[in-house]
Amino acid sequence: MGEPETQRLTLPWCREAHWRETLPAKLNELDPGPTELDCRDWQLGCRDLHQLMELLNKEGVTLTRIHANLRETLVSAAALGYPTHMASPQGNSSKTRSGDTQPKPKTPQKLLFHQGTLRSGDHLSAEGDVLLLGDVNPGARISAGGDVMVWGRLRGIAHAGQDGDTKAKIVALQLRPLQLRIADAVARGPEDQPQPGLAEEARLEAGTIMIEPARANRFNG
Repeated sequence: MGEPETQRLTLPWCREAHWRETLPAKLNELDPGPTELDCRDWQLGCRDLHQLMELLNKEGVTLTRIHANLRETLVSAAALGYPTHMASPQGNSSKTRSGDTQPKPKTPQKLLFHQGTLRSGDHLSAEGDVLLLGDVNPGARISAGGDVMVWGRLRGIAHAGQDGDTKAKIVALQLRPLQLRIADAVARGPEDQPQPGLAEEARLEAGTIMIEPARANRFNG
C-alpha cells in the first residue's frame, strides 16, 4: 500500500465565522491521517495551535504543515516545530561553517525555522525572516533579509535587514550580542542586565539601533 494522501483542513475567514464554531463539522469531514492546516487570516498563538493539535489528535488526524496569511501565526507554528508556508514563493537557506560559501537562493523565503543552538563558527542565514529555537553563542552569526527572532539567548552577531530593509527587527529572549546590525546600521549589545521574563527587541529609529522590551506577539501572537 502507498502512503496515505494528505488532507487539508481550511479554517473560515475571520469575517465569516469563528474557527472554533466550524471546527466540529470540519473534523467530521476528515479521515484519520496526515493533514495540512490552512489558518487563512487568523492570528493564532502557540496556545491556540496546541489546542487545535489536541483536537485533531483525538480524531486520529496528524498535523503535518501549517499554512497562514499572517506571519505571527507562522511564527507560533514554527515555534511548536511545525513546517510552515505562506502564500509566497520560498527559497532555500544555509547553515555553514566559517570559510564555507554557498550561493544565495534566488527565491525569497517568508519564514525559516531552525531548532538548535548556533555555536562558534556557525552561520544561519535566511532570505526572509528567521526564527531560531535555541541560543546564538559568541562567535556564531545569524542573519536574515527580514526579521531575526531568537527564542533563546543572543550572544553572537545578528544582522537583520541584510539587503537594506530598515524596518527589520531583531528580537530575542535575552539580547546580549557581540554586535547588532540592522540594514547598514551597526551597534554593540547593551551592557546592563535584561529585565527578567521580558523579551527584547532591537529596531532602527532615525538611523540609530534602539533596544526596548518586545511586543508580546513578536513570538506567539
